[in-house]
Amino acid sequence: MKRLSLPLDEEIRTSLHAGEPVLLNGEIYTARDAAHKKLHELIQKNKPLPFDLKDCYIYYVGPTPAKPGQVIGSAGPTTSGRMDSYVPELAQYGMQGMIGKGRRNDSVKETIKKNHMVYFVAGGGAGALLSRSIIKREPVAFEELLAEAVTKITVKDFPCFVGIDAEGNDIYDLD
Repeated sequence: MKRLSLPLDEEIRTSLHAGEPVLLNGEIYTARDAAHKKLHELIQKNKPLPFDLKDCYIYYVGPTPAKPGQVIGSAGPTTSGRMDSYVPELAQYGMQGMIGKGRRNDSVKETIKKNHMVYFVAGGGAGALLSRSIIKREPVAFEELLAEAVTKITVKDFPCFVGIDAEGNDIYDLD
């Protein structure tokens, strides 16, 4: 299992293979449907974004509230397909990768190939386990969205698999 430090340089991103297990370390932004819609609206209005998309990774998660002594509550991935329409636009601003669960459409696969990005798949139903790898959480934007607000999390040995590699190979299509 590879231990990776985010952001990944292009050489490392292009060396990953669909299905490969990895442990992610570094900073990741959280954003789901409503946050993606707000980012899209800001881009369309040519307004500044609340964080720099260059070299960022976005985790599709809406965590539960943290219990006393916890950094974050259960933090399992949400279905990635709901964000598919936003990926090409966010890639233009330098987003390097995404973390979620489930299949992606052909447009996302082409965007990943064109921009040498990577899509990581985290275990659905494993939110309590995944939250143990989140060691820091800071609010970033759209706090009115509550669980769907954008936050910056720091992860240590966050377990996942390469879902779609930079060549467009898809874990869901492997034989």
